[in-house]
Amino acid sequence: MPVTARRFRDADTHPVHNLIIRNFLEVNVKDYGLAAMQQLAATYTEEKVRTLAKSAHMYVFETDQKIVGTGSIARYWGSPSESILLSIFVLPAYHGKGIGSLILQTLEQDELFTHAKRIEIPASITAVNFYRKHGYTYKNGVKELDEEGHYRLEKFR
Repeated sequence: MPVTARRFRDADTHPVHNLIIRNFLEVNVKDYGLAAMQQLAATYTEEKVRTLAKSAHMYVFETDQKIVGTGSIARYWGSPSESILLSIFVLPAYHGKGIGSLILQTLEQDELFTHAKRIEIPASITAVNFYRKHGYTYKNGVKELDEEGHYRLEKFR
């Protein structure tokens, strides 16, 4: 299954939004519960996707002209030496096929990654072990959820 990566285009907004919402309601729901994921889905609008795409380097991943994954990297609070990975999701039917690893590889080749000394990622309960397998460690050695229900992970270069 060949998967290609490219930068986000405005026409990708609807399918990327749907992909993210499906992950909340079909995948993350197992760790966070239905009410929390429905609430998060209600706040994660198409406008939020467009805003993220304008402020970050957002990528989409396609197979057979279908978007099956997305991921973004941005400067961490505007820092010239730190970046943050955001909104990394794979269409649920494509989990376990290496697309998540391809997303990370692509983001780690982006200039915002290669010029950063430290990269942070807010990892869901669902994805924390995936990121740990890719070399991310608990920020400051702290293994506890933040106020948003994420583990803060980081990688130094």
